[in-house]
Amino acid sequence: MVKENRQKIRTHGLIVGKLPTGAKNDITDVAGVRVGHVTLDHPLDAGEGEYACTGVTAILPHGGSLFREKVTAASYVLNGFGKTTGLVQVNELGMLESPIMLTNTFSVPAVTQGTLQYMLDGHEEIGDTTGTINIVVGECNDSHLNSIRHCAVTPQDAIEAIRRASEGPVEEGAVGAGKGMVAFGYKGGIGSSSRIVRVDDACSYTVGVLVLSNFGRKEDLRIELLKSGSPALQEPADGSIIIVLATDAPVSDRQLLRLAKRTGIGLGRTGSHFGHGSGDIVIAFSTAHKIPHQATEWTETRTQLREDHPLMNELFAASAEATEEAIYNSLSQAVTTTGKKGNTIHALSFSSTN
Repeated sequence: MVKENRQKIRTHGLIVGKLPTGAKNDITDVAGVRVGHVTLDHPLDAGEGEYACTGVTAILPHGGSLFREKVTAASYVLNGFGKTTGLVQVNELGMLESPIMLTNTFSVPAVTQGTLQYMLDGHEEIGDTTGTINIVVGECNDSHLNSIRHCAVTPQDAIEAIRRASEGPVEEGAVGAGKGMVAFGYKGGIGSSSRIVRVDDACSYTVGVLVLSNFGRKEDLRIELLKSGSPALQEPADGSIIIVLATDAPVSDRQLLRLAKRTGIGLGRTGSHFGHGSGDIVIAFSTAHKIPHQATEWTETRTQLREDHPLMNELFAASAEATEEAIYNSLSQAVTTTGKKGNTIHALSFSSTN
């Protein structure tokens, strides 16, 4: 029987890549970044076997006003079988002005509404004395474990996930938006990892990744350590993944797009082939610059990494490594979960936790 006290994959001897991790080995190693979850895990009064096995996860680039102090951002679609909101404007303007919210497919409207209400409550100017706001929400389909048609997630759940966001270690596995997700036939969900890229003894940058993993079959897994004796879901499914990348490196939105593309390398290393029905989407941001919503100057000056400096290649490697390890962490930290109609998805078992 698998213990409930789950650990990151490194405790089982799997070391991904060559770059060092941050102190927590998760996305909150990027200073200022916050993560919060709301998890729903209860029967529904909607018929026998109907169950809420789902949730919401919020990622905040910093603890201030994201609308008044935006951050540089970009997104990249590896495969577009997804139902996100807000990415068109992110890519057009190269900025993020709301929390990044993750949930299940049918809860995107409720989470968008809740996040919008949270931002409106704290910003009396939005839609009145200034423009509207662009809310960013990503999703994966958790309908094997969650009674998704009953739309159990409410706008208040989104608000609460934002309020719970902290800079502490990220809770991973079957929590928040990851509660009902399945990866490689095992219990997946939220996973995170980070990498440190050193410029010299006095300067370094951090790349952090958080994933919502919900893709793949057992036979796709390329790491034998992870092919445990636990029963795996055999139903063929393309599944999906949302990858959120954060960094404190001073990069432009175009350079962030380049980093976002490299997360696909880490995803592919795990065994994914970006299936036909898979929503594989990356959202990336940098905390290096805060972009004021209102300013009197007509120009702005910022520091930006040189494109041809070797540091860019290190950041590319960090993006790939952190993504691969975040996916493994989503598996190693998840717990066996029972949901809709008694469906059960087993967690990976390891010799050290049997």
